[in-house]
Amino acid sequence: MRYVAAYLLAVLGGNTSPAAKDIKAILGSVGIEADDQRLNKVISELNGKDINEVMNSGLAKLASVPAGGAVAAPAAAAAAAGAAGAGAAPAAGKNIYPFILSLN
Repeated sequence: MRYVAAYLLAVLGGNTSPAAKDIKAILGSVGIEADDQRLNKVISELNGKDINEVMNSGLAKLASVPAGGAVAAPAAAAAAAGAAGAGAAPAAGKNIYPFILSLN
């Protein structure tokens, strides 16, 4: 995940085709040593592709994943907690993925 994040940071910074040295520089800036095999895998998979298209296809795949009751149960618990004590701190480990997906 860190390699993909560093790749995305490089693209956001204006580098449309980041090389291994660019990713290593980003990771090194936060004290992470890059594994060349994993780094080269990420670069080979993403190089030459429009990153926006890659992300949109990923979002489409995530939309087809069934959520089941896993999201509804914390929401119901949060509603009950909100009724019991407004202003309570959010529970640790709260699922933020629905929020992130709603930003699209």
